[in-house]
Formats: sequence, structure tokens, C-alpha cells
Amino acid sequence: MTATSYLAAAPVVRRVRGYFAPVNRVAGLPVVFDAAALGGFGLDAPPAPWIGLGWIKDFARVSGSKVGSVLTGVPAGVLEQVRETVEAEVRFHFLSWTKLTMALATGSQHMNLLVPAAGAGLAVDGGRAAAAVSIQSGATATLLPMASVDAAKFTAGQMVAVDVDYAGQVGFVGTPVAGAYVRAGVTDVDYVRRVTFNVARVASVATTGASGLTLAEALPGGVPVTSGSGAMKVQALAGFVDREGGSFFQEWSGLFVLEGGQGERIFFYYPRLQSLGGAVEATAALDGKRGGTLERVMLSGVFRALPVTDGLDGERVVCFRSFLPAAGSLV
Repeated sequence: MTATSYLAAAPVVRRVRGYFAPVNRVAGLPVVFDAAALGGFGLDAPPAPWIGLGWIKDFARVSGSKVGSVLTGVPAGVLEQVRETVEAEVRFHFLSWTKLTMALATGSQHMNLLVPAAGAGLAVDGGRAAAAVSIQSGATATLLPMASVDAAKFTAGQMVAVDVDYAGQVGFVGTPVAGAYVRAGVTDVDYVRRVTFNVARVASVATTGASGLTLAEALPGGVPVTSGSGAMKVQALAGFVDREGGSFFQEWSGLFVLEGGQGERIFFYYPRLQSLGGAVEATAALDGKRGGTLERVMLSGVFRALPVTDGLDGERVVCFRSFLPAAGSLV
């Protein structure tokens, strides 16, 4: 192969891998991705705090930036160009339904359906929940020690939410991701656990000896606080629910990776992505024909990229596209 033909060859990729990381909503700080330092990460083991969402389908980048012109002279001619607006959108379909993909694909709060208390009335986003239980000292991100009588309230395979009681706080709430913004008027003590992303599935329950819950995966928020005003509690959950409408917008840093057949990588890094619009689903026929008996239901993600100021030179941008060539290739 000649150097000319080698340089002309475009990367051949399979699909796009998607990763998201929570923006610090209070400080307004996105998660930084440095392709030079981190670009060689294993696709199945992204660097913290990036969370892998697996393969995504129909990935499309849409630039909304507009360029204007400065005219001068008679008759007028273009003197120079100026960038009037900087805007972009990202669209794709998730190939799995999880807590995070549902949250990303909706435009507002995404909530946990806490297991209801006995005799609780019905409510569309979950009625009065069974009482939360305290965590004892010695907890880790995968082990939740508790009294044996409390541990007996849970079963292996159940999902749990771990976070603080709601005690009148306003602003962004939720650990480690802001799950909602509270202005005023919330009366549910379990509200923070309803919106928290600090969830996991129970692997096993011990009711004798060192009683407590062993989790199948580490809590996203790490080791839970077990004492003081920030002490966290545990509640079982049955599933998830989101709503069309509301005033809260999810905001995350997004990273999309295309790996070529020779090991080259293309990265699209969006420091700030907010959900655009409401929850939408798409279907794809599994038997090769539209209207068949089997269809895959996929979550549709549509996001608006918000600008950040690049500390290198003060320019306002919405996306960074990086390319790491294959080892030994011509540049």
C-alpha cells in the first residue's frame, strides 16, 4: 500500500460507544476528558467518573452554529466572517434500558419507585414508601451493615436506593449526581431517595452475625455516610419512573468513542449536554420487516450541547473532536 492510499483510507468502525459523567451542578463544572492522557483507556473500563453505557445506535451530530458576514463598501462586499451563534445537538438510540439511560433519555427528574408501605395509597410516582433503615458503621461501597431486624426486610436480587432524608433543603439534591432541584414545598422525607442515582442491586442478605446487605455492584456515590446530619439510609425500590414535563433538566458530560479496525480512535467530547425535549422511544423490527411480531423498543436520546470557555485561549466551544492515529501509521 502506498503512502498516499494509506493516508486516504478512512477509519472503519463498528459502532459508537457512549460514556457519560455527572456535571457538578452547584459549581457548574463539567468533567474534563484529556484525550492525550486518557485516550488509551479500555472501552469496558472507562476512567472515573465516566460511566459506560455500552453501544449506542444511530449516533448523529448536528451543528447549529451560524456564521455571519461583515459587509463593507459600495456596493457591499464581505470583509470578514464572524461566528454569530455556537450550538450543537447530539442524537442517538440507547440499546439498553437502565436507570441511567432512562434518566438521560428524559427531559426532567428521573425517579425511583420505592417499595410502598403496607396500606399506602396509590400515587403515579410511588405512594408512601416503607420506612428507610439506618446503616451502621463499617460500611463500604458494596457492604451495608445494619441491624438484623432491618436486614430481614430486604431480599437478594432487590434494588435499593441509598441517600439522606429530605429535611427541607433547597437547591440541587442527590448523591453523587444532582437528581432534582428543589425550590420549596416538598414534604416527603424520602424525596432525595426517590431522585437519587445512588442505587444498586442486592447480591446477598445476612441476618445473623455481621448482618447487612452485600451489593452486586459498588454504589456510584462510594462509601455511604453513616453518622451526623448527612447520614444515609436505605430503601428498597421496585423500578423507575419519569415524567413528561417539569422544570428540571438533566445535565451531563458526554464522551463518544469510535474505534477503528487498526486501533485508531475518534473521540467526541461534549463538556455539557442537557436533555432536549421529552421522553421518546423508537422501535426496530427484529424479524426484518416493519410491523412484524417482534420489535425492539429503544430509548431515544436527544441532547443540546451547552458552551464552555476553553481555558487555553478563552474561546467558547461546545465540542472537542480528537483523533488518535493507529500505532505506526503515517501522519
